[in-house]
Amino acid sequence: MTQCSVRWIKGKTFRNPESAVMAERTNPNFFQEYWTDAWQRSILTLDVLRERGNTFVARAAEDAPHVLGFAFDVVLDGRTLPRPVNYVLVSVTPPEGTVIDPAKPPYVVVDPRAGHGPGIGGMKHESEIGVALAAGHACYFVGFLPKPMPGQTIADVCAAEAAFLEAVAARHPEAESKPVVVGNCQAGWQIMMTAAIRPDLFGPILLAGSPLSYWAGVRGRNPMRYLGGTLGGTWLTALAGDLGNGTFDGANLVANFESLNPANTYWEKPYNLYAKADTEAARFLDFETWWGSPVTLNAGEMQWIADNLFVGNKLTSGDILTADGTRVDLRNIRSPIIVLCSWGDNITPPQQALGWVTDLYDHEDEIVANGQTIVYTLHQTIGHLGIFVSSKVATKEHAEFASCMEMIDLLPPGLYEAVITEIDENTVNPGLISGKHLFRLEARTLDDIRALGANSDEDQRRFATAARVSEIGTGLYRTFVQPAVRAMVSEQSADLLRETHPHRMRFAAFSDRNPFMVPVKPLADSIRADRRPVSPDNPLLTMEKVTASWISTCWESYRLVRDAMTEAMFLGTYGSPALQALVGLAAEETPAPRHPDRAQEAIAVAWRAEMDKKFEVGGLVEAVLRSIMYVRRPQRSADERGFSVLQAIRRMQPANRRLSFGELKTLFREQYLLLYLDEERAVRALPLLLPDDPELRSQGWQVVEEVLGASGDLPPEGTDRIDRLRQLFAATRHSRRPEERI
Repeated sequence: MTQCSVRWIKGKTFRNPESAVMAERTNPNFFQEYWTDAWQRSILTLDVLRERGNTFVARAAEDAPHVLGFAFDVVLDGRTLPRPVNYVLVSVTPPEGTVIDPAKPPYVVVDPRAGHGPGIGGMKHESEIGVALAAGHACYFVGFLPKPMPGQTIADVCAAEAAFLEAVAARHPEAESKPVVVGNCQAGWQIMMTAAIRPDLFGPILLAGSPLSYWAGVRGRNPMRYLGGTLGGTWLTALAGDLGNGTFDGANLVANFESLNPANTYWEKPYNLYAKADTEAARFLDFETWWGSPVTLNAGEMQWIADNLFVGNKLTSGDILTADGTRVDLRNIRSPIIVLCSWGDNITPPQQALGWVTDLYDHEDEIVANGQTIVYTLHQTIGHLGIFVSSKVATKEHAEFASCMEMIDLLPPGLYEAVITEIDENTVNPGLISGKHLFRLEARTLDDIRALGANSDEDQRRFATAARVSEIGTGLYRTFVQPAVRAMVSEQSADLLRETHPHRMRFAAFSDRNPFMVPVKPLADSIRADRRPVSPDNPLLTMEKVTASWISTCWESYRLVRDAMTEAMFLGTYGSPALQALVGLAAEETPAPRHPDRAQEAIAVAWRAEMDKKFEVGGLVEAVLRSIMYVRRPQRSADERGFSVLQAIRRMQPANRRLSFGELKTLFREQYLLLYLDEERAVRALPLLLPDDPELRSQGWQVVEEVLGASGDLPPEGTDRIDRLRQLFAATRHSRRPEERI
């Protein structure tokens, strides 16, 4: 036996390595090793909770707490507007070395005011703001103060957002298009309302985890949509506002979010901190700084949201009117609308993020006729917060959107899915691709949206019944209970109620204000100086992990049972024919969120008549764009490589002959729509657009080939089409124009 096979443990010699390992694991000292580590991890965890509590106390005393990780300058304070609000527009200072392209549209990131404080969209450099700056866009951020202005309404916030966009556009006269607006979660529907009222102010709109269709979902997966019905309507919202003396505490919204995943809230998150006490503190504290600073809303604001959106689902039905009687119709939006959602999101599932499309339109042809461009992308796993806070999502999805935003802005009307794939050795022309991923847009139909899941007519009736029950219950509360509640409440009692909210108490209880936490810091410091972590193969550590997994499973089982019972109660209660009849829902009535609008139909008819006059109108530029689209049309997709070539060619032209981005966008839409209306007529008209000069025709054909060749070989149908076009470009005719621009 060689020396290397002999192992000494506690004075005993083991010639078999496996026997040595077993001896280590059964050595009585592993008890001491584990319990020493467990004790140390407990103190270190308490110290992190102490730091979290101190941060909570300090931020509660700040006038404008936020977690924005970039330097900034205030541009416009919403409190100074004619209709004051607690929102603020700031200009983000680019990090050293960042180059901003003045021709690119500025980015405006709007954070959600849904219980938490502002800054999550730019908490770190790998964020929505960070990738927008890296892509060369000037960046702005819209945040808010902890307390609303007296009398502030949702309409006032919309007016403030419009004023902010006017200010941003005025600061960037050289930008080739209007500001890009990113709306996270709650900010998404707020931005969409503003865009429906003032469509002239917006460039592309990116909705990140934003709910717009509140009844949508699938059975067994989306329990939050049942909340309004299971609580009996929005009378509890009114009660909470009255108990707050006219102020609604955002901590209640945070508590609702946390209740969706009790395993994570009550076990996995604290256990993960305990299990990784040496390495997890910084990440935990960064997130909890934002999570633990709830803001407030006016009671009227929250009541409007609950009545019109969460329970009423009136945004897509066109039932929301402004003070001057203007209907908030999402079909009025003329900017591209980009939806980023995820199957892992239990707060805004894909059905709620995208259901508004099928609420508004019966067929994708209606989207085209209305001139709207809608792009969506589906992440497979990321959770709700990860959509706008995850570094991986920021450096992939958000980075690709930022670098390809001009391409999206040029898109013709229609429904598209953004497909983002890794670049590999088989990727053609990788030098034309920005970043590490290829961004591709594929045409979709409304059936693709419907395939995500939708309510049956019976379920729509159930939600409509819950909405009417809510109206009745809230009316009864306001008539018989509200006067008494308001008479008993004072500002002092409202402040006490907010301070003792469980969400705040679990933060403050571990701060230095608690005298029992005084010895924690010196004890934690001494432990860090003499840290004795447990061995990874310690059997008690293995038992700990198994137990932790079992506890998570128990919590998850509880959640599944709870959600199933909630769904069954909702479906059974609001599916009752008797209850539906009592609230005035006729047996043959099937609530449909889509509202007829003859004005929209008239606009579509006028649009077709106008386009009919443009088949033979134009020159070489129109011919080139029409040719590119004609070849690509059967593939129903386009990627960033062809756009990169087209942009490079455009920028090479002399400034006095170069098409502006706005002109190019108009031409893109017109040429696509001509092909959409009558493809054969549009192609037959190409010779009428081409100049007599062979050199100019040759230049135009070269552009067509370069753009089409950027994405690799064409399929057989594309090859046949390009052969047909080659013959048209080679033909001669008497031109109406001596020269053209490209």
